[in-house]
Amino acid sequence: MRFFTRFFTILIFSIQLVYGKPVEFHDGSMIIGKQLEIYEDRTNKLSFEEVRKEKGFVQSTDDTPNMGLSQSTFWVRFSIVNKTRRPALFLELAHPLIHTCELFEITGSHVKSEKYLETDDFDDRIIKHQNLVFNLNITPGDHKDYYLRVKGYNQVILPLIIRDQENFFESAQIGETINGIFAGIIIVMVLYNMFIYFSTGDKSYLFYVLYVFFVGLAQTALSGYGFKYMWPFAPGFNSVATIYFSGLAGIFAMLFVKNFLQLDEKWPPGIMILNVIIILYSSTGILNLLGFELLSFRAVDVSGGIGAIGLFIIGLKLSKENYRPAKLFLTAWTIFLIGLFLLVLRNINILPYNVFTTYTMQFGSIAEVVLLSIALADKINIFKRDREESQAQALRISLENEKIIMEQNSFLEKSVNERTAELQFANTELNVTLNKLKDTQTQLLDSEKMASLGQLTAGIAHEINNPINFVSSNIRPLRRDIDDVLEILDSYNDIETIDSIEGIQGKIREIDKLKEELDLDYIKTELGTLLKGMEDGASRTVEIVKGLKIFSRVDESDLNVVNINEGIESTLIILNYQMGNSIRLVKELGNIPSIECFAGKINQVFMNILNNSIYALLKHRTGDKTPTIWVKSWLRDPDNISISIKDNGPGMTPEIRAKIFEPFFTTKQVGDGTGLGLSIVFKIIEVHSGNIQVNTEVGQGTEFLITLPVKQKPRPIQDFNE
Repeated sequence: MRFFTRFFTILIFSIQLVYGKPVEFHDGSMIIGKQLEIYEDRTNKLSFEEVRKEKGFVQSTDDTPNMGLSQSTFWVRFSIVNKTRRPALFLELAHPLIHTCELFEITGSHVKSEKYLETDDFDDRIIKHQNLVFNLNITPGDHKDYYLRVKGYNQVILPLIIRDQENFFESAQIGETINGIFAGIIIVMVLYNMFIYFSTGDKSYLFYVLYVFFVGLAQTALSGYGFKYMWPFAPGFNSVATIYFSGLAGIFAMLFVKNFLQLDEKWPPGIMILNVIIILYSSTGILNLLGFELLSFRAVDVSGGIGAIGLFIIGLKLSKENYRPAKLFLTAWTIFLIGLFLLVLRNINILPYNVFTTYTMQFGSIAEVVLLSIALADKINIFKRDREESQAQALRISLENEKIIMEQNSFLEKSVNERTAELQFANTELNVTLNKLKDTQTQLLDSEKMASLGQLTAGIAHEINNPINFVSSNIRPLRRDIDDVLEILDSYNDIETIDSIEGIQGKIREIDKLKEELDLDYIKTELGTLLKGMEDGASRTVEIVKGLKIFSRVDESDLNVVNINEGIESTLIILNYQMGNSIRLVKELGNIPSIECFAGKINQVFMNILNNSIYALLKHRTGDKTPTIWVKSWLRDPDNISISIKDNGPGMTPEIRAKIFEPFFTTKQVGDGTGLGLSIVFKIIEVHSGNIQVNTEVGQGTEFLITLPVKQKPRPIQDFNE
């Protein structure tokens, strides 16, 4: 982890600077640290032209120059001679914690620059690599001069590597493979031990899982793969991720050690050491939040160093007392510290920069988490052995107490008989109460039926009243128009009594005048209109009566072949008075075959569901959409039909959706429902070997999707009310 790296680096790091020489690159990869000239700009204000005039450049003698913790700007200059046959070379700054740098390429008097900023997303990088990589285009046999501007925010290490294209891709593949293996092992350890935690409830597993999880995240952030794969669009978070992940990993490491080594019992002073370390780790994130960025990085170093020493002391102390879990813990922690120490030696150029030294931290972390997992499993075996010994001791105690128990059997038998009598009496009381509850349930079901009957009666009365009123209101104007026509006809009868032509002509003029006064043309038009209205009213009455006849079938004792579309139509006719003009109805009744069912009960299903939709739409009106109910039927397959009743009402939450078919559950206001409607619907569909599905979303409406078989085996009618 990063904080351990810094701690050991600060302890043994030293650096010397002398003058350098040009880089002659032949093939493969080459670390060019000793060919670099470095200048530190503590003001962070010098421009490229100003730096070119500076004479304070000092050549590094280290393969990997290490500037330590710094927020200065470092200028690195070097010259590369391409001795290969290909112009494509790559310059890699193999320290993922550096996020801001700019490369200046000098070709004669022309200067070209390419830069990476700490605020850039990962996708802004030209070369999608966890490290900062520049594509150098140098003609074979030619050379170019370069300046590299590096801005430090914490520890500045400059492992600059030149690679040819083949070596670059090979190195990237190796890095992806190793870090993929590391991530896979971390994930496996987390999931495996999380499963054990849920099985055992041992907090040691929980703290171990959290420790391994945040160690994995810290290592991923340190290697640059976190920014590459996990938070590529959060560069700000990436710059401080190691602080928070390292701090959390340290805190949970202390909590894990406290529970795993049972310090409360084994060594209470160790708890004080762990509490101090937890406070130090907590301060790292707090300092960063307060804006002390460099100080927070130093706090990570100090916390990591003290934490490493503190845990080593605790493990060593308990190991000397022959405490087995402490020995396993000390072994795992020692392997981790060895990996860390090797990485520090690489950073200060005591060890070479290669694949092994680059990934010592990952190898050490893997070994540590695996050994700690083994230690946890060993701890379970110890507990199991202790439990078996306790059970054996309990068995011995049980045998010793057997005699006492036998002596008490007679007394217990008497007590049991007395208790049995009490329970029998209580059982009788419970049966009486159960019968009362059944009577109450029957009364509630009767109440539900009466409510439905009242609703049906009110709907039919309202629907029939409209066409009847239309007919009755047309009778009086119809009678008046008929009287006027009869008056004209009577005038024609008087012509028979007139003898002369002049008299007949006079009478005809008199009749024409009467026609004009009574407006015979208007009377004829009005007669047609009145008769048409009465005919429509009578037809509507016949349609309502027919719908009522279809809806109120009482043939529940036998299965009958029924046209489901007719049942839907009849139900909609009865409920039309509730919808009126307030709710838009969209019907799409398909060409479906008649099915075997109990028609009256199926109509009851449609009635209850449509009632709920109408209630929801009228109670929860919104101004931005028209309340609408969609009713659709279709042939799902040769053996089944489907009916969909959908509305665009308020919808239901998942909690309400899970309870809607339970008896007595309702979301209606007190007095508006009993909560039995959908419960009865569910039982009716179940008896018909069908299926009902509810699709709903809050604010989007609700759909009841019913599937019924076309044919089914005859069976006695079920009691839907039980």
